[in-house]
Amino acid sequence: MPELVIEDIVLHFGGLKALDEVSLSVHRGEILAVIGPNGAGKTSLLNCISGFYSPQKGRMLFNGSDLGMMPVHKRARQGIARTFQNIELFNGLSALDNLLTARHLHFKSNALHAALHYGRSRCEEVRNREIVEQIIDFLEIKPERKKVVGSLPYGIRKRIELGRALAIEPSLLLLDEPMSGMNVEEKEDMARFIIDIFEEKQIPIILIEHDMGVVMDISDQVIVLDFGKIIACGPPEQIARNPKVINAYLGK
Repeated sequence: MPELVIEDIVLHFGGLKALDEVSLSVHRGEILAVIGPNGAGKTSLLNCISGFYSPQKGRMLFNGSDLGMMPVHKRARQGIARTFQNIELFNGLSALDNLLTARHLHFKSNALHAALHYGRSRCEEVRNREIVEQIIDFLEIKPERKKVVGSLPYGIRKRIELGRALAIEPSLLLLDEPMSGMNVEEKEDMARFIIDIFEEKQIPIILIEHDMGVVMDISDQVIVLDFGKIIACGPPEQIARNPKVINAYLGK
């Protein structure tokens, strides 16, 4: 059974249709790439799944639960995690603290225990810090763990944002151009991290990416959006030969 099912969602802003009856499904153990020209509706699709936008029509099911009426924080509790095209970190906090902010979903102790910092609250903090340290080791950002995020290089901040999404312990990972603005070496590192995450956890991933080399290398299925409509869907090698896709990117 698919983990995520989207049926005929429509999103419009006034007279502009950002998504026009888009349908797709994502299975466990699958990387789905969403590609298309700028303004095709790719980020709008992720915004609908994560709850930043509410489509005017259609429905979205995640593990059988209807996302339509579910607020953003409950979607995060369901395990829907994402990164952003433009980095959305707390620039005044350290890398460690940025990752810890995503662990608040897993704290069960009440405010009094947290204020006194004893018993269950202390045990929870130790456990959550251990998980965050494992993510820091995995993403190879240990030298930067105590540094203020705003002072770090762009590529490292991209890794930290990926780490914050992992700290939620996601069951669906939404990656919005995780390699944008990176050099070749940084892209290779990020692609390796994404593949390692996928192989280790087997969680479904929806990836928006403009680098076609990366898309063809790591994705299982590719969906192509153009002006809010799906114009092609299939395996990467099939998409690469599709004349509609070629026309959408290069024009006649």
